Amino acid sequence: MTDATDPTEPVEPSPSVVDANRGIINTIPPNTEDYQDAQRGLLALPGSPAIPSRDGKSLVWNFAGYDFLLAGEEEAPPSVNASLWRQGQLTAMAGLFQVVAGPRRAIHQVRGYDLSNMTIVSGDTGLVVIDPLASYETAQHALKLYRDTTGDSRPISAVIYTHSHVDHFGGSRGLFHETGDVIPEGLAVYAPEGFLEHAISENVYAGPAMARRAEYMYAAKLDKSPYGQVGSGLGLTISTGEVTLVPPTHYIGGPRIQPTPEKDWLSSSVIPWRPGLYQHSVDGIPMVFQLTPGTECPAEMNFYFPELRTLCMAENSTHTLHNILSLRGAQVRDAHAWSKYLTEAIRTFGEHTEVEFASHHWPRWGQDSIIEFLSNQRDMYAYLNDQTLRLIDQGFTGIEIAEKLQHLPPGLAEHWYNQGYYGSLSHNFKAVYQRYIGWFDGNPAHLWNLPPAQAGAKYVRAMGGPAEVVRIAQQAYDAEPPEYRWVVELLNHVIFATGAAGDAFDVPADVLQSAKKLQAKAMTQLGYGSENGTWRNFYLTGAEELRTGPQKPTSHGASDLVKSMSLEQFFTAMAKSIDGPKAATEQRSPIVLRWVLTGTGQECTTTLRNGVLIYVEGQDALAGKPQATISLTRAALDQLALAGIQFKKNFDTAVANGDIQVDDQAAADTVFGYLTFPDPVFPIVTPRPVVSDQEPGPVTN
Repeated sequence: MTDATDPTEPVEPSPSVVDANRGIINTIPPNTEDYQDAQRGLLALPGSPAIPSRDGKSLVWNFAGYDFLLAGEEEAPPSVNASLWRQGQLTAMAGLFQVVAGPRRAIHQVRGYDLSNMTIVSGDTGLVVIDPLASYETAQHALKLYRDTTGDSRPISAVIYTHSHVDHFGGSRGLFHETGDVIPEGLAVYAPEGFLEHAISENVYAGPAMARRAEYMYAAKLDKSPYGQVGSGLGLTISTGEVTLVPPTHYIGGPRIQPTPEKDWLSSSVIPWRPGLYQHSVDGIPMVFQLTPGTECPAEMNFYFPELRTLCMAENSTHTLHNILSLRGAQVRDAHAWSKYLTEAIRTFGEHTEVEFASHHWPRWGQDSIIEFLSNQRDMYAYLNDQTLRLIDQGFTGIEIAEKLQHLPPGLAEHWYNQGYYGSLSHNFKAVYQRYIGWFDGNPAHLWNLPPAQAGAKYVRAMGGPAEVVRIAQQAYDAEPPEYRWVVELLNHVIFATGAAGDAFDVPADVLQSAKKLQAKAMTQLGYGSENGTWRNFYLTGAEELRTGPQKPTSHGASDLVKSMSLEQFFTAMAKSIDGPKAATEQRSPIVLRWVLTGTGQECTTTLRNGVLIYVEGQDALAGKPQATISLTRAALDQLALAGIQFKKNFDTAVANGDIQVDDQAAADTVFGYLTFPDPVFPIVTPRPVVSDQEPGPVTN
């Protein structure tokens, strides 16, 4: 574990941070409608102060932890940006809400039970659930609140995932807690085409790194208080329960559900026919689907309920500026496509919509209000895209663009729903730059930068040593106005200087402790001053880890994701775990394994060569004769993956027990011996332990 400073009392906000935090509230016209809308239709409050884990050993969600946001304090505490405080109060309003009701059916939402909302629509034979939250436990309790309040005990007849982020499917099995986790035969589960591919890509391939960074982004473990976590802008935080997945059975845009031809369009849909729309009924509920790939998620969809003149905007329009690139890590999103699909939604549904809701935040009512909202959000994403491109072509870098355009134009900035509570202008402009231009800014001085630890050692040495750098940083901290950004940049060099292999700087323990303590204070001040909830969480979590070191990670479980993987996805995940340099050095001849999945008719071939594990469906005639054939069930294969670091040991045990058959165990074990496994607590604000086995670059420096 990283060396850490002793925990301290809360850092008090500096006068400059207090003034800025209070002043921001006056930059946006007052609006009380959001508070009214966030409480409209409230039928029931949460039935308990917290939601326990399935084993009862921990809490996965804590309503009471956010009571300070609902204590009636209109003025924000000095340690919280007043605009973010307002957003926190709105997202802390939890319970069951009726969104809209008609003669035949109604739409309800459970809000404040997770980062996302769970929406329940009454179908002809049962309940259609949209986006069942992030974990088993929160979905279970959200459904219970609905049933206890409405008395509706009908079964779940269908599930709809608006997109492939975990907070929209992770609780799916929790909907069936009441049936002993038995999924009804024939349950219809709808998702946009590409859902499973992207859910696995995001949660498995780079999932461990994203999970670690998500601890910073959502700060679920951070103290909930005016000095700590006050929400994440999009919601409060993400629950820490068991992640599950009931795989889709119907894909909008897949082979079975294609766009509806004009000749087959039903006038009862209210919406005039347009190319690319999908007319489909779910448990007797007429719906019109619009696919929106490449917007907030690679696989996402909006949909419309003609009977209720109600539009679900998934996560494409929420009461915040969203992320073009999530700080936890993700593929860069397409701001232009986002804007384009919002234009399409406005043109298709706008004049026919009286109620709009999304998978986060609260609904909107009234056609004019909805069209204005969607139009301003559309304009905002177009502005991000177009102005970044304009300045790229003038030679500005991503960092320069973010500094140059620190505010939206007045027509956009005057709306609370366009404020940067989740996404920010700063990191979104950089993200658009990255999408079009990439990480390199064109300056050859930045083409081959030193790693942070090596650069830190050289900067500290050049500036007169660590004590001198800490002294300069303290001056910047005490300056008027304070230069907190400069402080954290300076001290980062001191802290990382201790991790430079072959050039490690011997920073005295007392100086290093002073650097960490001052760094934590500066990050805390930056967090206090952030309007963006995720920026605040990153800064405050970084400060906390500087004081106490990384905490034990939360295990969410992911067995459903593993079981839902195709063979190609399974072995792609295995391939990214191979220690390539070691395998390439030690194994100069290919090792070919034939995999036979008994009872399925499936088989494949993997070849380890040049430090790469190559997957081929079926037999690979070009790879040569397999050194080993491995016969096993799909369940046995899944168990190996879920064993993690015990993969090779469990494989050998299964072979010994007769559960897996292999004709050359040594060949198989050789391949498995090159598997590496993620570090769930890798350091972020401190250097990794010193290692000295880096490959040399193309030239010496």
